[in-house]
Amino acid sequence: MKLLSLSLFTGIGGIDLGFEAAGIETVAQVEIDPYCQQVLTRHWPEVPRHDDIRTFPEWWALGNYPNGRPVIDVVAAGFPCQPFSLAGKQLGISDERWMWPEVVRAIRTVRPFYVFLENVAALVRDRRAFGAVLSDLHRLGFDAEWATLPATEFGAPTPRRRVYLLAYAPCVDGRPHDRVVSRGGRRSPIATRGLSGLSLPEGRRAASEWLEREPRVDRLAHGVPNQSHRLRVIGNAVIPAIAEHFGHLIVEDSLAVAESLGAA
Repeated sequence: MKLLSLSLFTGIGGIDLGFEAAGIETVAQVEIDPYCQQVLTRHWPEVPRHDDIRTFPEWWALGNYPNGRPVIDVVAAGFPCQPFSLAGKQLGISDERWMWPEVVRAIRTVRPFYVFLENVAALVRDRRAFGAVLSDLHRLGFDAEWATLPATEFGAPTPRRRVYLLAYAPCVDGRPHDRVVSRGGRRSPIATRGLSGLSLPEGRRAASEWLEREPRVDRLAHGVPNQSHRLRVIGNAVIPAIAEHFGHLIVEDSLAVAESLGAA
């Protein structure tokens, strides 16, 4: 059965594209930027979309879905990084763009099995902010694994270091998540293996494929006109190949848990 995802701060859909490649279907999106909304409407015309994270719970409660309100397996959020970005004022939780509390409200509303978060690496160094993220997830009933990784670990020719966090329920039918073993003897991938980039052979192959796809014109991204709004949203987007990697981890973990419960 395909996992279903709610996408918050969707941008132009970098996480959604990666999740789709991993077999996770995006069934709802939240994005406030008008240009990003145009991009999303073009590529996901059938997906219900809301324009403000602050009123998402009320919108979700209306339940205007053609096939009924979906059961959300994964909430994905690349929430605003400006409060921590080295290019900003680094005001942390005092910044009006600190939107984590709204992510918490959304998670509490849809009650997913997994949460995937992406932000700049500086978030982890802000003890108050990252402490709030971890404590709120704990109160919502999640354990979490996180890692600060460069895009080069996924084959990209750029460092672009980001923190990636996967949260999951600590117990499944009363058993610790990290001891749920499938019939094949595999432990739950997220809880026992933690988060990392691609293996060395996979990384080399991904880097080679990435370079083969690069355009031969200097300083021109393929298919992207030199317009400021397009460059801005691309700069904010999560690289789909990275989201795909974590999407596969979520799917693998979900299958391991399901197989274990089926064998019990």
